[in-house]
Amino acid sequence: MASKKITRVAQLKTSDNFLNHLADIGTELPFKDKLSDVGASSLGQPYTLKSGKSIGNRFCILPMEGWDGSAEGLPSEHTKRRWHHFAISGAKLLWGCEAVAVRHDGRANPNQLLMKEEHLPVFKDLYTQLVADHKEKFGSTADLMIGLQLTHSGRFSIPNKKGEREPKTLYNHSVLDAKFNLPETHRPMTDDEIDELVNDFIKAAGLAKEAGFDFVDIKHCHGYLGHEFLSASNRQGKYGGTLENRLRFLRSIVEGINATSGIAVGVRLSAFDFVPFKKDDSNVGIPSDIKVPYTESFGGDGTGLGIDLTEVYELLERFEDMGIELVCITAGSPYYNPHVTRPAIFPPSDGYLPPEDPLVGVSRHLKVTASLKKKFPNIAFVGSGYSYLQEWLPNVGEAVIDNDMADFVGLGRMVLSYPNLPEDILKGKTLERGKICRTFSDCTTGPRIGLLSGCFPLDAYYKKMPEAKAVKTYKKEARL
Repeated sequence: MASKKITRVAQLKTSDNFLNHLADIGTELPFKDKLSDVGASSLGQPYTLKSGKSIGNRFCILPMEGWDGSAEGLPSEHTKRRWHHFAISGAKLLWGCEAVAVRHDGRANPNQLLMKEEHLPVFKDLYTQLVADHKEKFGSTADLMIGLQLTHSGRFSIPNKKGEREPKTLYNHSVLDAKFNLPETHRPMTDDEIDELVNDFIKAAGLAKEAGFDFVDIKHCHGYLGHEFLSASNRQGKYGGTLENRLRFLRSIVEGINATSGIAVGVRLSAFDFVPFKKDDSNVGIPSDIKVPYTESFGGDGTGLGIDLTEVYELLERFEDMGIELVCITAGSPYYNPHVTRPAIFPPSDGYLPPEDPLVGVSRHLKVTASLKKKFPNIAFVGSGYSYLQEWLPNVGEAVIDNDMADFVGLGRMVLSYPNLPEDILKGKTLERGKICRTFSDCTTGPRIGLLSGCFPLDAYYKKMPEAKAVKTYKKEARL
């Protein structure tokens, strides 16, 4: 059930309706009332990296966590269908397609893809098929760039049995340890264990290069292990404390990659974080009780609910020193403050009703990315948070690129329901309302209750599955 206080975007039929609503809730978004003629939009202009590689337009498909691989970590037909849709979407930057674990104990679910030597032929096939599908539809792949997101899920690892966490953590967290029921016997990873993991990332990156991918993303977002390093100021030893130490994990991986495969490195980064939220008596999200200053939110101001980009600026300076040019900006974590990460009016099964109009969250995403772009003009920034804009995504997206607030518009759940959205926008077509993601969060609720992920409400492929009925029944019983 959605909060009655929030106006749904689908009800905002005209640009005046949309802009007036923004004014009513005290929020600003860049907005282009009259979109450019076909062929003239900034969304269709190429972007050239310092390497000389040209990316054909400003749409990027964001990596999403897959829940439909095999127990061994290989893709299923569901996986291949999703990647096919990404290839023919019209976007020219594919940021990894989905998260791929670098070793078994780092899988976020027992069906997540896993990169290892034995799986190399399959990843070669995945990459080759992406390129072939894109070429068949668009005639050329010279301006297509494809990455692979590499990850370890850290405290959110569920590698063996659905629902059973086998967490790997870096420090004792003042809220999350209790929230996710870590036993008193749990101990954070040692420096030696992290050293081993660094080598696993380096090996996985080499395999990605051999498979054909143009770059790897060393995932530092959403509460997973890479992100947890950034807030590990309480950790002792060489991987904690100072920002320099907290960055040692990434720097060691990059140095190892440079010395071996030489594949380009990008980073998907939660540029700010808030305190974990919980439900109040009305099922609305409220902040957890914390001690201030709250130091466990990277990019936070110490209150748990504010943003301070000082360390983020320092981090991006180090990125430039390491030769990292591709940075995808996101925020928070879907596990403990989902409204920050993915603005939506309908909560996932383990979430809560939004404590703010989701457009406030969209604005927050865009403003932070714009601040970073202004400070670091030579980094290629991909923005997130666009799906909730729905019909107004083209108007905001084009305004963002026009005003140098980001270099790419990143699309996640929207392309699950509307995989050819980038192509339709670039061709000036009227968007198909029946395909537009309404952020029902079924693609998250399914996996949270042990099912596969897909757009059950809008995609006919998933709509006819028994899982669609199971999700609907669960939500009804949970009154979501």
